Amino acid sequence: MGKKNSWRRRRTPKMVLRLPELDQAKSAVLNSLSSAEAQRGYRHAIDEFVEWYCSEPRLSFNKTVVLRYRIHLESRLLAPGTINLRLGAVRRLAYEAADSGLLSADLAAGIRRVKGVKKLGVRLGNWLTADQSQRLWQAPDGERLKGKRDRALLAIMLACGVRRHEAVDLEVGHIQQREEHWAIVDLKGKGGHMRTIPMPSWVKQILDGMPFEGWPNVGSPAEVAKTAQ
Repeated sequence: MGKKNSWRRRRTPKMVLRLPELDQAKSAVLNSLSSAEAQRGYRHAIDEFVEWYCSEPRLSFNKTVVLRYRIHLESRLLAPGTINLRLGAVRRLAYEAADSGLLSADLAAGIRRVKGVKKLGVRLGNWLTADQSQRLWQAPDGERLKGKRDRALLAIMLACGVRRHEAVDLEVGHIQQREEHWAIVDLKGKGGHMRTIPMPSWVKQILDGMPFEGWPNVGSPAEVAKTAQ
């Protein structure tokens, strides 16, 4: 008899989620992300979806509603990559809601099958031309120590695709020679992933011109790489 009453009291997954339940699922999504940048992006995307979802009268959180949301995003003339990022956050929200027992697993599975928008080879964001990139990294004064540092940082970020926080954590020991080519080795990137990034020879030449003599216990990149081999 006790087991029967316990079964009746068990929470039944819902089809329509209220704001407190959406907030609970949102917190679960954000807590599952280790990167502050990813948390910021998902928080913004989820907040936009929740605002749209709650503005409609008692919508069931299912595949059809997410398809309607995709049409809403397309009507705003957003870039395909932006739409796909927003839909990815909604899929993650549905997964966490189902994992927490707030949403039916079947509904969550349907939401995760919603396809994104085709990108058709369109680049996202603002891209510099080769000439603009060259003018950018050459802008600092190469005769001054600060200018040499800034040139080296800009060259690494432009040519190697290093993120800002990765450039801050970059050390001379990360620059090593592998199979007759220079690379940034074992650099901790987004989400804690270890990256190995090829380095063009012209970037290496800029780094060779940096005065490393004042750094404690650190030689030039070539000396560090020779020691590591």
